[in-house]
Amino acid sequence: MLAFLALLVPLALADMRWGDRVWGDLAPAWPGGAYAFAGTVGAVVPLGLAALIAPLSRMNWKAGKVRSLGWATAALPGLALCWLLAGVILRTTRPKHRRDWTGDCYDSGGPCWVHQEYPWLWAVGLAGTLVMGALVVVALVRITERRDAAAK
Repeated sequence: MLAFLALLVPLALADMRWGDRVWGDLAPAWPGGAYAFAGTVGAVVPLGLAALIAPLSRMNWKAGKVRSLGWATAALPGLALCWLLAGVILRTTRPKHRRDWTGDCYDSGGPCWVHQEYPWLWAVGLAGTLVMGALVVVALVRITERRDAAAK
């Protein structure tokens, strides 16, 4: 529970501090605009998850504690990337009920503003995630096939 809070609280604070600047300033200035930014963020999600999961899958505490600790340390950049991406993505979620939308929801970069300016942002981000996820799976399959062929 403490680890969850240790990750969640800074995420909320970072979102309040720089979330509006990401979608209000950075995304429109991105080459290709906010939709290209959403596609880029979506495409980086599977890479961040792979950078997190791959080292953790190599851990074996029974075989060696020091080596496993090294693999856990190697997963930290993937965790940081996933944490950062979660903050960027969660900044676009607006309150479920319209009555909960405050005035700052419509400020430049606010969640309501993002959905008004870029209504298909979610679809572009999802498409980027699916395409890059498929490419990662294909790469993993090819790597596994080559490793199995070399082992024979």
